[in-house]
Amino acid sequence: MMSGSIVAWTTLVSVLALALGLAVDDRKPNTVFVAILIRNKAHTLPYFFSALESLDYPKDRMHLWIRCDHNIDNSTQILNKWLKTSGAVYHSVNVKIDNDSTKYDDESGPAHWPHSRFQHIVQLRESALQTARDSWADYIWFLDCDAFIINKSTLRHLIKKNYPVVAPMLKSDGLYSNFWCGMTDNYYYKRTSDYAPIVEWKTKGCYQVPMIHSSVLIDLRFQITNYLTFNHSLLPNYKGPVDDIIIFAMSANFSGIPLYICNDEIYGFITIPLEKDSSLEMDINQLTNIKLEITVDNEPLQISSNLSDLDLPSAPIDNMGLDNIFVINLARRTERRNRMHYCLNELGLNATFIEATDGRALTETDLEFMGVRLMPGYKDPYYKRPITKGEIGCFMSHYRIWAKTTYEGLDEVLVLEDDARFEPYFRFKLQMVLDELRRLKVSWDLVYIGRKSLNDNNESRLENSKLLVRPGYSYWTLGYLLSGRGAKKLLNANPLKKLLPVDEFLPIMFNQHPQAEWSEQFDERNLIALSASPLLIYPIRYTSDDGYVSDTEDSVTVQIANEGPATERKEIKEDL
Repeated sequence: MMSGSIVAWTTLVSVLALALGLAVDDRKPNTVFVAILIRNKAHTLPYFFSALESLDYPKDRMHLWIRCDHNIDNSTQILNKWLKTSGAVYHSVNVKIDNDSTKYDDESGPAHWPHSRFQHIVQLRESALQTARDSWADYIWFLDCDAFIINKSTLRHLIKKNYPVVAPMLKSDGLYSNFWCGMTDNYYYKRTSDYAPIVEWKTKGCYQVPMIHSSVLIDLRFQITNYLTFNHSLLPNYKGPVDDIIIFAMSANFSGIPLYICNDEIYGFITIPLEKDSSLEMDINQLTNIKLEITVDNEPLQISSNLSDLDLPSAPIDNMGLDNIFVINLARRTERRNRMHYCLNELGLNATFIEATDGRALTETDLEFMGVRLMPGYKDPYYKRPITKGEIGCFMSHYRIWAKTTYEGLDEVLVLEDDARFEPYFRFKLQMVLDELRRLKVSWDLVYIGRKSLNDNNESRLENSKLLVRPGYSYWTLGYLLSGRGAKKLLNANPLKKLLPVDEFLPIMFNQHPQAEWSEQFDERNLIALSASPLLIYPIRYTSDDGYVSDTEDSVTVQIANEGPATERKEIKEDL
């Protein structure tokens, strides 16, 4: 659908290049006009600009068109600082900053979108589009500054798609993204069965959709893109709201221009829009959510050196009223340790890292010295195999924390494993659970905050509670609150004398294990267990996921004689 003049010119250039013995790829890259609107994004701008800088596209082929207005934070100062240090590397920069207006007359707060605000954004985006056309730019890229492009080749990849309009899929927490798969008759969002598989990367490629936003690349060389607009008055059949992304989508629809979303690679992330009455503090919390989510499969968001001295908002570091927060980490899993350090720092949590017992390195002599005696007849319920060295190491790691909690006289601790994936607003939700425990004045020994429920039918909500249930048979020791009394109960059961995996042992101790022959080997099964509902953490990866690694399951099985010197607790105390 390219215009005849562009096709002819492209053909002529190719012929001349070949005649001169030059490769067509030696031509200069296309020019890209980048349109950026900024309002109250001081917390995202350092990451946004750093990601923009990191793109591998030539800066001298990029023009920046930036408008900044109606701010009540330091967005203007950060923008000016970045322009001063990095603006000169781009072909050109057109920036206008309005420091006079801090709010729209009819808005109730910074997250409110009254008609006047929509109208203003519509005018700005239309102005950017027309300016790009008038300047003969090859592409215009509408890029919102709460979108974080972490794939350095994103712009090159999108250009190679050769679509008139295309967007990279940007992930958020939950199922929010920067596209729609369906639209209602009155032009609003409609969930369809195609949406989740794209967002979750269960299907990969480029898909035609009715709506894309926040990072949209338009190939202005296509003649048909002349019909794209943000001005609803230019759409005679349009009867929808004054909303920039909806008007744009319908201008494409009315003109027969397909919109594509591509998820063939991980391109970037985006924060969820604020609700009408939300404060900017909520947006900062949402940024934290995204920063943690990015670490699941990618390196953390970085800030370039020229912005590293900014005073960015950060959470105060504390224990949330707990006596300690323990994180179990294998010494050889440095990548997990680094990730957890980063995540906990972002959450404002002060944690003590406990070096895990490495099951892979355990010898039979070690097991005998520690007094480990396996439970007679234990077989994994699913794989029908004996216990693995990794499972023994995992148990010993938790056991040492129980012992440390007891000997140090701690009342309440949080235990985390290093493959925890934090739910959005983790700190806020954990505080709500702690508050509810104290409000209800309920006795508890252990509270799961992450687990795999294996018997939902045997669970009931705690009376007068919105956040706590009495758990049934459960797996995982991904994360749990532990009281000093609970730690003593676990130790008093002498579990090293009849050891089985820790996530089998805990349900035995609160008397919810289906294997009676195992449970009956422990006389006292009176652990008072609760569970957060909904849960606060999940594993980074599940068994079926690509890249799944388990140091407990993926290790050799072991069978040792049930005889040998039992290590007294005083020896464990000395080892701590």
